[in-house]
Amino acid sequence: MPRERSERREKSEKFQTFSRPKVKIARTSASGKMYIDYKDTESLRKMVSNNGKILSRKRTGANAMEQRMIARAVKRARYIGLLPYVSAAG
Repeated sequence: MPRERSERREKSEKFQTFSRPKVKIARTSASGKMYIDYKDTESLRKMVSNNGKILSRKRTGANAMEQRMIARAVKRARYIGLLPYVSAAG
């Protein structure tokens, strides 16, 4: 009986949980439109993985329109040089 419990515990610890807090970076302008600023690199870094990939909607908690704005803002910030394309390999 104790052996079965230890096996169950091992299986449950094997799977990684993604219970990250949802980060909202979309702002509303004075006209009421939602936008994401490419110059706000601190909040954009939270939307990018350690390797430099843009995180999915499931991870970020954004809807489809916000995810497109996030992708556009990250790509603009990369092009200008505010964000790196890839992480610095050590």
